[in-house]
Parts: sequence; C-alpha cells; structure tokens
Amino acid sequence: MKPLFSLTLALACCATAAHAQQAVEASLAGHAVVPFNTVATPPADAGAFFATSGKFANGKRVRNEVLGSEAANTFVGDPKYPRASGGALPVKGQAVQGFSGIAMLDRNHYLTLTDNGFGNKINSQDALLMVHRVAVDWAKGSTALQRTTFLHDPDRKVPFAIQNEASAQRYLTGVDFDVESLQVVGKEMWIGDEFGPYLIRADLDGKVLAVHEMKVGDVAYRSPDHYLNGRLGNLPTDSIGSWNVRRSGGFEPMAKSPDGSKLYPALEWPAFDAASKGFERAANGKTFTRIFEFDVAAGRYTGKQWKYQFEQDGNVMADFQLLDASTGLLIERDDSSEGLGQVCPGEMTRTDCFNKPAAFKRVYKIDLAQADADGFVKKVAYIDLTRIADPKRLSRYSDANGRFGLPHLGPEGLVVVDGHHIVLVNDNNFPYSSGRQLGKPDDNELTLLDIQPLIDAR
Repeated sequence: MKPLFSLTLALACCATAAHAQQAVEASLAGHAVVPFNTVATPPADAGAFFATSGKFANGKRVRNEVLGSEAANTFVGDPKYPRASGGALPVKGQAVQGFSGIAMLDRNHYLTLTDNGFGNKINSQDALLMVHRVAVDWAKGSTALQRTTFLHDPDRKVPFAIQNEASAQRYLTGVDFDVESLQVVGKEMWIGDEFGPYLIRADLDGKVLAVHEMKVGDVAYRSPDHYLNGRLGNLPTDSIGSWNVRRSGGFEPMAKSPDGSKLYPALEWPAFDAASKGFERAANGKTFTRIFEFDVAAGRYTGKQWKYQFEQDGNVMADFQLLDASTGLLIERDDSSEGLGQVCPGEMTRTDCFNKPAAFKRVYKIDLAQADADGFVKKVAYIDLTRIADPKRLSRYSDANGRFGLPHLGPEGLVVVDGHHIVLVNDNNFPYSSGRQLGKPDDNELTLLDIQPLIDAR
C-alpha cells in the first residue's frame, strides 16, 4: 500500500488535466434534413469531367462512368462481413455529400461546407470543393439549397500544383485540399484543411486569397499529405521528422473570437510525439490535442495554445466554437460507431444490425481562462448527443419516450445560434455511412438544440 503522501501526489498529477465535469441535458428545438442524394450543378466552365462525380471511388480506383453501378458498403463493421449502405456511385452532378463545417447567416440561413470528396486524395479527382447557402424551415423540418459556391484559385495563391493547374479558373478538388471547418470574418471565408494542415482565406465568391501553412514558433506542423511530403505512410516510424500531424487529423475544428480578430484552429487528433513515437499524452496517460491562436490581420500564429484532453483513446475533436472571449463549445466523439436502434453490439458477422452502435458523441463546454498549469482547459459540463429530450416530438426519429439522438459516425459541425441554441450538422460520408436507418445512406441533418443547462453550467 502506498503511503498517503505519495498517493496524494499521484492523484494530484492525474487530476491536473481532468477537471470535474457534469452531464446536463439538451432538448430538441428543431430538426431538418438535406436528402443524401442532393447534388449541385457544377460550373459550366469547369468542364465535362465534373458533370459526374464518384467515377474513381471503387476498389480498383479505375474510371467507372456508369451511373449508380458501384454499390457502397458502410465504413463501420468488419470488412469480411460488409454491410451495404444503400448508396451507389457515380452520380450525375456534384454530390453534396456530408457537411464538415457550418457558419450561420441568420437563424434560418446557413453556410455549409462539403467535405473533400469520397474519402481521400486518390478517389476524389472529380469532386469539387463547395460551400452551400442552405435555407431551413424549422417548423416544417425542410431545407432548400439556395446557392453553391465553388472554391477556385485563378490568381495562383495556392503554393503547390493543383489538379486543375492548367485551367483558367483553377477550381479546387478533393485532390488539393480536405476542407473541414468554416468561419466567416467580415466579407471573407476562412476554411480549415486537413491535408496540410492549412488555413485557406477566400472571398465570399470562393476565390482563394491566401493559403497559410501551420508554423507555431519554431515548430512546423505537417501531415503525410502536406505537399512537401508526397503521401508518406500512416505511421511515423522512419519519417517522424517529416510529419507530426496524423493523416486526416488536421483542422477539423476551428473557432473564432467574438470580434473576428483571431481564429482558433485545433487538430482533430492528437499530434505525434517524436520522443515516444506515439500520440501525445498527458501525465495521466490520456491522449490530448492542441488548440492554437491565429491572428487574422497579421496572417500568422500568435504562439498561444491550449491543450484539450480526450476522455478515451480514439476520440477526436470534431468542431469548436466560442461563446465569449474564453468559454466555448466543442464536439468530442468516438470515430468508429453509428446507429442507435436495431443494435447487436460486437456481433461482427451480422449485417442486419448496427454492430458498433453509437457510443461517445458529446458537446462539451470548456473554459480556456481556467486552463491548468500544464495548459489543459477546464471541461465544465457536457451533453450526450445520443440522449436528447424531445418532449414536443419535433423529430420523427424520436422514440416512444420522447428521446432523440444523433447516431451518425460523424457529428462534425457546430454553430452558436443565440444565447442558448446551437445547430449541429453531420458528415454523411456519402455513400458510405448508414447510421440512422439500416440500408439507407445518411442524410445531412441540421439539428437545433436548446442547451440552456450547458450554458448555465459553471
């Protein structure tokens, strides 16, 4: 048995990054859907190649132009026992796919950011990068895609060769960037990318104005897909000096200050540590990620940063928004589950049920001002996105007890609407996710939540 003094020190060490937190309940205030098969019409000057999308998203990565001929399976489950998602590729037009970021124009109008393509660089050659203006009727639960803006680089601000290098408008594709987070500052959009990771500055018409690489002090943060790396391997064995950000682990989350002068991008996954050749971990052994501060006017990182500790290995930070100068909301979720009903946990050979049901999907309130001596922010309280009260039965997906949940593999976008409401969006990973209903691709859902208890938590 350890002496009491030593035990006290050990507990103090392990509690440093694990502030007390409480669970509070959110209630559903509105629910609307953008159907999974929604497509956008590509720009006429983009060329015939982009009239269809998903032509290379097949096992052999070869061209397949027969619409709907390539049936898709879900990402979740045992590859030896694939579960059909109900979706198929290619499609006519540009698949709107999943929403990886969201910004509010007003309570009924939002900008949503389509994820980069069909999963990676090598199958997303025909996927254009897009931002959509979406109108929402919360009373009816309906949406309208009012306008699609295509990111393009006619002034050659992107410092590396892009897929459409030889064209006039130089429309950007899923080969060039993996766009994941979105903020509007004045008359400009700021978009967080995972391939670099980079920050992309663009005007409201989608024209790129600048691309900022990630260098904080003397430390350069790069993923295997950074243009200097040329797609290194997934593990940093012999190439730890070349990259320290996990593939697909860059700027998924990004907040902005209330006055818009600062951005707060964060890494989705923990960074790699050169000494241990593994994920960064706190003194108590738990993984963590980092939140950085970027000065918009100066176009550089200020050097300020904070640490956010995950509740369990494998969790990621999916989005981040500030409520005021120091308190904020973020999505922490697992990365391998979906489904709330028709579950058979662990029965991996079955394809008629959700064998990895949604487990950890939360929105946390954090306080940057109460960071501890090691830089770990305080986790104040959280809501469980798999258990949301719906006493008014605003969603047809609520159960008989008036409970609503977000079962998706990736609740990925969050925006603050007012003093006690937020909107969440999911990345439907079209056509590979089927977390709401077995055998049907996930729609893009916009979920309006009343989070007053989370706002009040101290």
